[in-house]
Amino acid sequence: MTRRDFSERDIHMALDGELPIDERVAYDAWLDANPEMKARSARYVADRAALRATFAGVLDEPVPARLQKIVFGEAPVKVAVTRSRWWLAAAAAAVLAIGGVGGYVAGIDRLGLEDPAEDQLAEQAIAAHVIYAAEKRHAVEVPASDKDHLQTWLSNRVGLKLVAPDLAAQGFQLVGGRLLPAGASKAAMLLYENDKGERISLFVTAESAEKAKGTYGSEENGPEAVYWLDKGYGCAVVGSLPRAQLTAVAKSAYSQLLAGLAS
Repeated sequence: MTRRDFSERDIHMALDGELPIDERVAYDAWLDANPEMKARSARYVADRAALRATFAGVLDEPVPARLQKIVFGEAPVKVAVTRSRWWLAAAAAAVLAIGGVGGYVAGIDRLGLEDPAEDQLAEQAIAAHVIYAAEKRHAVEVPASDKDHLQTWLSNRVGLKLVAPDLAAQGFQLVGGRLLPAGASKAAMLLYENDKGERISLFVTAESAEKAKGTYGSEENGPEAVYWLDKGYGCAVVGSLPRAQLTAVAKSAYSQLLAGLAS
């Protein structure tokens, strides 16, 4: 088995089918050993699927000659400031259809722009949920049976006083939690489960200069995140519940997190 150091470039190669077959086993082992990169790979897969689903019809159309000239450097790119982001996304889909452009397009409505902080938080939370909510034996690092230690440990690591919300009234019991990377910072993830085996997760980080709230989904029929950014921290509640139910659970969790931070 080939052994070497992998990087984000290899994630793109793997997604594009360009990673050598003899490196695949080592690459998969590297992903398993690096949760941040595994979460990033999952996010790229989800966003690429969403992009392709949204512009499936465009991808089947012939690429206009003027766009081919732009792609191959034969004509200057002139995009009016009033042109909609939808047009830019459609152009991206056309570029992908040419086939010679590999890699990852980060978000169909944010083409060429850095992700807003709220989208980054939601995407990280969803990617972590996709990976760990499906785990049976290793979903958490510290189980709910050691709740006091879990809260103290995550509070110290993340830099916030975290209290695991009591969601029994919403039908969910705490499974446990784990520490995760969140860009250049750290995040706490708390996992809950109901008697149907449905799981939701709370993703909390202390690094945020933004103030926002909303709902975000990275792919159709996939988990959604209800998120808040305020006062230097961010929180996202992720699950595949009906939106009204997920929102109700999220509001309860968020109010308890706020109370814990203020205590």
